[in-house]
Order: sequence, then C-alpha cells, then structure tokens
Amino acid sequence: MKEPLPFAAFIASAALLATGYGVVAERYGLFPAPQIVGAIETAHELSANWRNDFGIEPTRHLVEARRTGRAGPDEARVDHQPGGGAPGMVLVAGLDVDQDRAHHAVTLQDEEGVPRHVWPVRYERLVPDGTRPQNTMLHGMEAFADGSLVVAFDGGDALARIDACGDPMWVRRGAYHHSIAKGEDGALWTWRELAIEKIDPETGETLHSLDLMTQVAAAGDPVHGQHGVFSIRAHALREGRAYDNDPLHPNDVEPLSSAMASAFPMFEAGDLLISLREINLVAVIDPDDGALRWAKHGPWHKQHDPDFQPDGTITLFDNATGSGASRILRVDPATDAVSTVYQGDEGAPFYSFQRGKHQMLPGGGVLVAEAEHGRIFETAADASLIWEQEAMWDAERNVIVTEARKIPHEFFAAGQPSCAARD
Repeated sequence: MKEPLPFAAFIASAALLATGYGVVAERYGLFPAPQIVGAIETAHELSANWRNDFGIEPTRHLVEARRTGRAGPDEARVDHQPGGGAPGMVLVAGLDVDQDRAHHAVTLQDEEGVPRHVWPVRYERLVPDGTRPQNTMLHGMEAFADGSLVVAFDGGDALARIDACGDPMWVRRGAYHHSIAKGEDGALWTWRELAIEKIDPETGETLHSLDLMTQVAAAGDPVHGQHGVFSIRAHALREGRAYDNDPLHPNDVEPLSSAMASAFPMFEAGDLLISLREINLVAVIDPDDGALRWAKHGPWHKQHDPDFQPDGTITLFDNATGSGASRILRVDPATDAVSTVYQGDEGAPFYSFQRGKHQMLPGGGVLVAEAEHGRIFETAADASLIWEQEAMWDAERNVIVTEARKIPHEFFAAGQPSCAARD
C-alpha cells in the first residue's frame, strides 16, 4: 500500500514541474508549446472556414457589409452626388461575385458603376499544381494598353500576365505578393517574399532583384548598415538567427517618375518608395543598392499603399489597425509633417484593419478600396462622399475588394477590352 503523503507530494511536484515547464516552453517556444498552439489555431481555422476549403462558399473572402439587409444588387451602389465624380473608368480587383465564372476577377466599370468588361482570373490555370484558388487572394494588379493585366496573389505562387479573356500570356512562379507598380520604362516592380524585383512585362523575367535583409538592411554604413531602420532585432541577424512568421510584412514598392522628381529634391528619379507594415515604416531607397534616402515610422499603424504625389508629398492608407477608424494620410518628406486627407465619421464610417488601397484624384478627391468591408468609394476635396459601392455577396456580406483604380477613357489603345471567344 502506497503511503498517501509521499504519493501526494510526488503528484504535486510533478504538476508543479509540468506547469513550470509549460510556462518556460511557451515563453521560449520549446516542445510541445508551438505544436499545441498550431493545433489549436488549425482547429479554429477549420471550424471557421471548412466551407471555403471544400469549395462550398468562399468564407475566407467574405466580410461584413456596411449596409446590411439589402434586397438585391440594385442596392449595392449609392450615388450621393450624381455626376460629381472625377472622369474615368474604374478597375476593381478582388473576389468574383460570380463563382461559376472564376474565383477572382478584375472588373472595368463606367462612372455609373455599370460593368463594361470582366477579366476572369483563374488561379488554377496559372498554377495547376498549386494551392487551391479559394485559399489565395488576388491582390496585385496592373493594366496595359493592349487590354492585358499582370496579377499577383497573396498566398499564391505566381506572377502572371493574362489577356482580355483571362488566358495566360506568361506565368512566373514564385511567392509574389501585394502590389505591382509600373515604371515609366514599362518595367514592373513588385515583391517576391522579402525581395524587391523588377520584372520585364513582356516575358516575366527578373531584370533586377534587391533583397530586403541581405542587401537593403546591410546598405549604407559599412559596419552597421541600415539595420537600425529595417530590422527588429539587428543583433539576432549577427548571431545567425532567422526571423520567422513574417515580422516585417512588405506590402508596396513604387518608383519615382522623372515627371515628379523635381517635386522631391531629396530623391532621384527611379528611387523606390516602400512600405513595411509590421514596423509601421514608409521609406525611400536607392533602387540599385538599397541605400536609404528617407524613412519614417508612423504615426500610421499597419499602413498600406504609399504613393508619390505631384506636390512633393506622399499619401498612404493608414489602416490604424485596432482603432476602428482608418485614414488617408499625407506626409511631407521634407519636413516629416503629417496631415489627414480623409477619415470617416459616425455617419460614414471607414475602417479596414488590413489591406486597402487609395488613389488621389484630380481636384483633391480620393478613390478608396475599403477592403475588409468590400466597399469602394469616391470622395470630393471637402471629404464628402460622391458615391459608394459594395461588392455584394448576399444581404449581409460583401466580397473583399483589394484594389480600385481610375483610368482615363482613352487608356486602352483599341478601345474598351473585349473577349471574342466569350463576348
């Protein structure tokens, strides 16, 4: 017969040791803490999105609508100031509301919101052996005068150029993500994992590559480099440790055009404007070696889509994650002064905790893609809403919209794109 007190002491000691080890394992990522956390997260993901993963309903791409209880598609758009918007057609990228056509789509619509052309974006045709399309996100998009598009996917493995029918012209395999920007020489700039790449639009071949950690962070000072700006724990890199779980999250790169260069005397034409979401950093770097021209951390939080402007300022989409209220901000790199271009209010809320794009328009208005509510809207210079449109899935939910962009009516060389095989 076991003695009760020694046995109880043994059980208590074992429990104490197990608890202590559990605390240490969680703190330092020791077995089995990461495995347990991963299993719990996977279980939650499967529970929330099993319908998406089995191709029943794209729940990973559905978000709460701003205006719920809608009876039908006719209620997806509201014109607050009819005819008051800036001229031009609008390109809208995101999930295709017609899932029988394609999982993703880019739509060309007129000033009244009427669709004039749709590019079906069929990820499974670009990467037949890859991730299922419902587990990728169409994010980067750039249009060409011949009616073709270049597209990139978060969670995907391709950068691709497609024609007006959505058929691939070329496919470049790799983890390209977020934005795509066209330089004045026609070349494309985008991110491939942690590397900035310049891409030949005719072939998809890489013309130049600049790695964020091994080249950009190491540029500048011959001893210390630029790790104080571009790294979270610079000493960890010197110790040979690797970052994990996307600690920087690059989400934009854009070259400065020669037409705007005179407005930015501290920069040179071709310099690259980049955004690193997780460290709230917007910076301008030399495109050849990554040497820093200018950088600013905040006051924005988890920002997206910084753009050079003709007046010598930079505008950006400040997600302000966790605040419930996003903003479009303007920063002057000559003074670091920051001002607000647009923010919502109680009557017209505006918030996307992640993703989001903006475009400054002639006259001072803004076109905004409020991604996490599946809404695009245009404002006037006085911040009043001109129109708003939701990518309606059902009465209560919208599909995510990753980008909206105005283009001139004469943008396409042969007129409005068409697909002879379909139209």
